[in-house]
Amino acid sequence: MIEKKERENEEVYFAGGCLWGVQEFLRHLPGVTQTEAGRANGSTNTTKSEYDGYAECVRTWFDPNITSIKDLMEYFFEIIDPYSVNKQGQDVGPKYRTGVYSLSEDHLLSAMEYIDGREDASKIAVEVLPLSNFVRSDDEHQDRLQLHPNEKCHIPKEILHKYRTQDPQSL
Repeated sequence: MIEKKERENEEVYFAGGCLWGVQEFLRHLPGVTQTEAGRANGSTNTTKSEYDGYAECVRTWFDPNITSIKDLMEYFFEIIDPYSVNKQGQDVGPKYRTGVYSLSEDHLLSAMEYIDGREDASKIAVEVLPLSNFVRSDDEHQDRLQLHPNEKCHIPKEILHKYRTQDPQSL
């Protein structure tokens, strides 16, 4: 009998408007093992500079033995307006654009295949690009909605916690 080799966790970066809600949603998905709020593809390595072209994003570690990029894309499309340019909900500006970033060419190809396979592919404004830079957000932005559940969020609560399996009172 041939033994199937377990693959180690992989990481991909999702930008879908304000990172607080994106992180809270992603953290509860099957196969997601860890998340970290940050900035993708800016030109500096600090959060203390002027806007440098970054997109607010969530670094997402996942177990490829449990979930795939295609699965994660399907979940991601539940929380974004894929046709909107530089805007998600009440958050407006290029830092709130939607995107998928990775150091893995396979991840980027899978994300593009997912988009190209949709009937509305020609209308979708989600960028799929190699990750060129990641800056971790300041501590006050990490797990923000976990720590402050009444903060505003562009994702409706019934969607935000759709995949949470634990009783909210036990968190």
